[in-house]
Amino acid sequence: MKSENQSIFKNLSSDLPAGLVVFLVALPLCLGISLASGAPLLSGIIAGVVGGVVVSLLSGSSLSVSGPAAGLTVIVLNGINKVGSFEAFQLAVVIAGVLQLVLGFLKAGIIGHYFPSSVIKGMLAAIGLTLILKQIPHFLGADKDFFGEMEFFQFDGRNTFTELGYAFEHIEVGALIIGFVSLLIMLGWDNPRLKKYALFKFVPSALIAVIIGLGLNFFYNLNAPNLVVGAEHLVQLPEMNTWDKLVGQLSMPNWGAFQNPDVYILAITIAIIASLETLLSVEAVDRIDPMKRVTPTNRELKAQGVGNFISGMLGGLPMTAVIVRSSANINSGGKTKLSAFIHGVLLLISVLFLSAFLNQIPLSALAAVLLLVGFKLTKPSLYISQFKLGWEQFIPFIVTVLAILFTDLLVGISIGLAVGVFFILKANYKTPYFFHKENHNQNEVIRLQLSENVSFLNKASILLTLHHLPDNCEVIVDGSKSTFIDYDVLDAIQSFKVNAKERNIQVHLKDIPEVVSTNAH
Repeated sequence: MKSENQSIFKNLSSDLPAGLVVFLVALPLCLGISLASGAPLLSGIIAGVVGGVVVSLLSGSSLSVSGPAAGLTVIVLNGINKVGSFEAFQLAVVIAGVLQLVLGFLKAGIIGHYFPSSVIKGMLAAIGLTLILKQIPHFLGADKDFFGEMEFFQFDGRNTFTELGYAFEHIEVGALIIGFVSLLIMLGWDNPRLKKYALFKFVPSALIAVIIGLGLNFFYNLNAPNLVVGAEHLVQLPEMNTWDKLVGQLSMPNWGAFQNPDVYILAITIAIIASLETLLSVEAVDRIDPMKRVTPTNRELKAQGVGNFISGMLGGLPMTAVIVRSSANINSGGKTKLSAFIHGVLLLISVLFLSAFLNQIPLSALAAVLLLVGFKLTKPSLYISQFKLGWEQFIPFIVTVLAILFTDLLVGISIGLAVGVFFILKANYKTPYFFHKENHNQNEVIRLQLSENVSFLNKASILLTLHHLPDNCEVIVDGSKSTFIDYDVLDAIQSFKVNAKERNIQVHLKDIPEVVSTNAH
C-alpha cells in the first residue's frame, strides 16, 4: 500500500489540475441528474462525493471517475414513484450496493471482457457526438433543461435535433460570447508550443476558461446589463454553508420499505444496469488510457457496491463509473486515481464553502469544456480508422454510434452488442475447420481438418459444409489437432455419418470421439 500511495502522490502536479477540471464538469452534471431524476438536488452531489472519495480509493482503475449517471435518470424517476418515496428508494440503492458486492465476489466482472472492441469504440464516439449536440444549446444560452441529459428524447417534449433548431432561434448573446471566448482560450492554452512554459503546463485550460467566463458575466453586470446571463443558465448549487445544515439535508433509508416487493425489483434493476454501465465505462477508459492500464473488473464491482451502499445510506443517487467525467480526467492530464479523489473532495468543499461563488459560473463556459471533451472522443480519424478495418468492425461501430445517438446509452449499447455478436458468430461460422481435397487411387477424397477448439457455435458451419459434399465421394473428418470438440458438434458428425450412406458418401472419422447420436436413425 505504501508503494501505491507513493506512486499516486508522485503525479500530484498532473492529478491536482485534472481533479479540478473534473470537479468543474461534474458539479453541474450531478445537479442536473438530480433534477432530471426527481430527487433532492443534494442527492447527486452526495453520489458524486462518495464516488470520488470512497470508490476511487477502493477501485483498481487509475482514471475512471464514478458518480450519478445520466443513463439511470429514467430508472430513478420511475423508481421513486413506484416505491412511494425517496427514502424507500434509498433502501433499494442500499440493497443494489449489496448485490453489486456479491457480483464482485462471484467474479461477474469477467462479463466486461466480452464486449467487442468495435462496440466500445462506437460507445465512445457516440458519447462524444452526443456531448457536442447536447452542449451546443447550453453553449448558446438557450437550453433550460438539465445539464447532464444524454437521451435523444427530452423532458420538454423536444429531441436532440429539434432542441438544436430551437437553440439557434433563441440565442442569448451574452452566454454565446462567454462560450466562444472560453473555447478559444482552451484551444490556445492547449497549443503544444506553449506547453514548455510551466504556467501552461500545470494550470488547466478549463480552469482559466471558467474563470474568464465568470469574469465576463461580472463585467456584463457592471457595464452591459442586457448581456447578463440569467440565473437559469448558471450553476445552481444549494447553499448549505455550515456542517449542521449539510447534515440536516441528509436522509436515512425507510427501513419499513423492506416489506415492499417493488423495492427488491428496483434494487435488482439498479444493480444490473449500474454494473453493466460501469463495466462498459471502465473498458472504454482502459482503451483511451495513454498508459494502457487494465482495470480489475471484479474489484470495480465491489468498489461500486460499497459506493452505492454508502450513497443510499446518506441519501444519494445510485452511481456508476461514468465516461464523460472519466474522459475529462484523461484529457486534462490525470495520471492516477488521486485526480478522481480530489474531485470528490472538491465537491464536498463546494457544498460547504463555495456555493455563492460557484453559482456565478455560466453553464456556457462549462459547455465549452464538454464540447472539447466530446470532440476528442469522436474525432473524424476514429471513423476513418474503423472503416479501414473492414465491414466486420465498421458496421457494429457505426450502428452503436447511431443507436446511442437516437435512443440512450443502454439501449444503444444493446443494439450495438447484438450486431457485434452477429459478426462474431459469422466469424466462428467460417473458421472451425480446414477443407482439403486429395486424390487417392483416382478417387476424390475430401479432408475436413477440425481446428483446435470447436464449439457449438461452429456446428452450423460444419453441417452446411457436410451437406454440400458431392454424392459418391469419400470424406475424412480429422480431429487429430483438436483439443476440444463440443458434444453438439460430435453428435451432428455422427448423425451425418449414418445418413451419408443414402448418398453413397463414405465417411471416415479420425480421432473423433464416439457418441450416441440422438439424430441417428
